[in-house]
Amino acid sequence: MKPKLVIASSNIGKINEFKELLSDFPLIVLGQPKDLVVTETGSTFAENSRLKAIEAALATGEIALSDDSGLSVFALDGAPGIYSSRYGNSDSERIGRLLKELKSFDNRSAFFSASLCLASPKGEILFEVEGRCNGVILREPIGEFGFGYDPVFQVDGTGLTFSQMSPNQKKVFSHRGRAFSALIPGLKEIFKF
Repeated sequence: MKPKLVIASSNIGKINEFKELLSDFPLIVLGQPKDLVVTETGSTFAENSRLKAIEAALATGEIALSDDSGLSVFALDGAPGIYSSRYGNSDSERIGRLLKELKSFDNRSAFFSASLCLASPKGEILFEVEGRCNGVILREPIGEFGFGYDPVFQVDGTGLTFSQMSPNQKKVFSHRGRAFSALIPGLKEIFKF
């Protein structure tokens, strides 16, 4: 029987992205319980990732994988940062606010960060990694795929936004894909495959 891995998130886009990333591994990938609400009180992506992994692992009795990620824009002193998902009530609101705040700036350099954490059913941290992807914020959304800020984030060296990339391209270039690559040795060690 395949072991279970709980994705510590209620974000369907994020859960589906992890299911894609984990598709080559002999795991049953589940979302966290619908009624689980974790208050993100950390001051960094890593701290929030730990909180989410521990809570989901304790709530389910399974190993949990969490991700805390977000967009940091240099001209906005790192905003939205850890508040990326709370920058508006929907993806379109968040993008609209970001573009409005950046309207008068020529420097549109930004980066996505992802902190991943695996926690045991006892709430112990098993493995942590981080990934980063540099890019620029476009003046308008481009592309049909992805979620969040993907349509306005053009990845350095590609000429593409995350919303223009196939799942395989995004796996290679994204902050989450890079963090996931660093997580693979930990997954293999913990799950013995």
